[in-house]
Amino acid sequence: MKLDTDAILWSAPERERADRPLLVLLHGYGSHEGDLFGLSPRLPLGPVIASLRAPIVENGGNAWFSRQDSPTGNPDPERVDPIATQIIDWLDTLEYTSVGLLGFSQGAAVALQLLRHAPDRFAATVALSGFITRGTHAGDAELARTKPPVFWGRGTDDPLFPPFVAENLYAWLPEHSTPTINTYEGLGHGVSEQELTDVNAFLRNHLN
Repeated sequence: MKLDTDAILWSAPERERADRPLLVLLHGYGSHEGDLFGLSPRLPLGPVIASLRAPIVENGGNAWFSRQDSPTGNPDPERVDPIATQIIDWLDTLEYTSVGLLGFSQGAAVALQLLRHAPDRFAATVALSGFITRGTHAGDAELARTKPPVFWGRGTDDPLFPPFVAENLYAWLPEHSTPTINTYEGLGHGVSEQELTDVNAFLRNHLN
């Protein structure tokens, strides 16, 4: 399992990436790097966008960690930590003024795990239709102290996760972040127009 940096979709050529904020997109299970990248026109223009491809081929697309050995919406951190470490190593090779994360579903779980690995690194974290790994993490104490901004959005009609997924994040987020929690009536496992508007405003406020 290795992050393919050659597969990354960028919103700007290399010569135009330095001295700008960076927004990293992390797609959902069974998807690909082009999925969330299609939302780029609806996101702030200031940050450079880098859309990553998950390294595991599964379910007709790509996965950050296999669902074959991970409970739905409640994975062991050991399943998510390897790719989180690789993404942090990749970030260490780049130049940017600040960095934010935007993940959907399984990608949101990776985004939150990245935040736990590097509590002081990310200016803004967006978790859409996402969940968090079980248990505690070494970075949780620092997050509880600094409480970085996190946007969590979900639909009331999301069929893919049981109720405990939301309950876990409702309990964890206020203790470990400064959360913006939005619930969208009638939304399933997807992203609505209103949610995109709210995400745009959140990123404009925190990633600059």
